[in-house]
Amino acid sequence: MNLTQTFNDPAAVANYAERPKRQVPGFVDLQRMAMLLLAEHAHGAADILVLGAGGGLELKVFAETQRDWRLLGVDPSAEMLELARATLGPLQSRVELVEGTIDAAPLKPFDGAACLLTLHFLPRDERLRTLREVRRRLKPGAPFVVAHHSYPAGEAGHRWLSRFAAFAVLNGVDPGQAKTMPAALAGHLPALSPDEDEALLREAGFSDVALFYAAFTFRGWVAMG
Repeated sequence: MNLTQTFNDPAAVANYAERPKRQVPGFVDLQRMAMLLLAEHAHGAADILVLGAGGGLELKVFAETQRDWRLLGVDPSAEMLELARATLGPLQSRVELVEGTIDAAPLKPFDGAACLLTLHFLPRDERLRTLREVRRRLKPGAPFVVAHHSYPAGEAGHRWLSRFAAFAVLNGVDPGQAKTMPAALAGHLPALSPDEDEALLREAGFSDVALFYAAFTFRGWVAMG
């Protein structure tokens, strides 16, 4: 699945803001938890990197709750960055938005980083490279918060994907559309199991990897750079 192509689709961009609220259990609280985990170490005028920031949803939460943070959001989709600007409104003056992948982020020592609902689009090798590049941009001991689809392979994974689809129906997604979700995700997302995801964080050089969020097919970790 090509992330840039998917999120340059005007229809996908137009519906983006509502989709995670319907499909990701505890989505709003996930963003708040990410902010709190970063804030444990990122005090005052901290520099925070947000990877996969298109849409601007977590950027808005971070900017509203941490008024001294300096935020830099990176995303490969120009369309999604335009949506982020609209989402941020007057808060946009406190956020720098950069089009591109992690390589477009400056090699400066950030006080923390977040990547929500993005890494599941990347194959394992590219995911590992991205994690290593995030760590290169963190101060020693700075926190990294990450959350995305993470579920086991095979029949166990299919059961969790079916539960994910049932949750989406409960939140207003068309049942016919939801019925296609498990096969579509299993066929196109290069998702890893939770154990593989944790191992990848450690392989990238992160330490103190700890699970903070688990909801059907989603997992979230905080780790130290």
